[in-house]
Amino acid sequence: MTVKHFLTLDDLDASTLQKLIDRAIELKNLSKQGAIYQPLKNKTLAMIFSKSSTRTRVSFEVGMRQLGGGAIILSPNDTQIGRGEPIEDTAKVISSMTDGIMIRTDSHEKVEILAANSSVPVINGLTDDYHPCQLLADMQTFQELRGSAKGATFAWVGDGNNVCHSFMNAARLFGFHLNIATPAGYEPSEAISQLNSEHISLSDDPKAAVENADVVVTDTWASMGQEQEKNEREDAFDGFCVDQALMSLANTDAVFLHCLPAYRGMEVSSDVIDGPQSAVFQEAENRLHAQKALLELLLA
Repeated sequence: MTVKHFLTLDDLDASTLQKLIDRAIELKNLSKQGAIYQPLKNKTLAMIFSKSSTRTRVSFEVGMRQLGGGAIILSPNDTQIGRGEPIEDTAKVISSMTDGIMIRTDSHEKVEILAANSSVPVINGLTDDYHPCQLLADMQTFQELRGSAKGATFAWVGDGNNVCHSFMNAARLFGFHLNIATPAGYEPSEAISQLNSEHISLSDDPKAAVENADVVVTDTWASMGQEQEKNEREDAFDGFCVDQALMSLANTDAVFLHCLPAYRGMEVSSDVIDGPQSAVFQEAENRLHAQKALLELLLA
């Protein structure tokens, strides 16, 4: 039997992704009703973190508990991974004892090697190239607020980073158009841009990107591992703060999204992220429910 992994959104087809979002909303409603639903009883998820985490760690650990299973936390500091054990060996050992592996690391290639040598599903909890679990929560949030994303216009303002890459894939798979505005030199991957070329527009003009958008999305200008570039990036991203003036160019009912953590006064103004158009905390909570749907699909 072929093991099903979730390393990018493209590991599931468009129909399955939509069913996953629908299921996430169902599981959220069940949770709010206090229903006990435990399809993963006695199952264990190994969670490997080589990058810090708040939402990913809490949502996966709580999600496994709510589904009747458990999760164990592994880091390079307290496992043989940190002493140079090959990823191939780590994958074979951990997958022989657990029912699934979630990994949050730097190189996407490491996740691919882990999955290639694992006998259980591997979930990408974030790499330098992709953040597919975040997009499940984002698409769930949009559907809850506005219905189907098909035909909608999304605007990305900021760095062409891992979240942006996953948004680009989502545009193709969910049928919306994504306007991307980045400073020169901070564009998304050329290969990912080509893959999604019919569903994206690239520019260096935030105003043009946001005009008539249904959703405005941004992210921190310096992702994990780029902290030493902070001052340089602040200069490069001058004019890319999502403030009320920029939001006013979007549709009047446009939704603001941010995967968090956010830096008020940098990539977004306080009055936008804390304002009535912001859905960032609904979006953050939906990490739990979207990932429960994913865990159910892969592990049950």
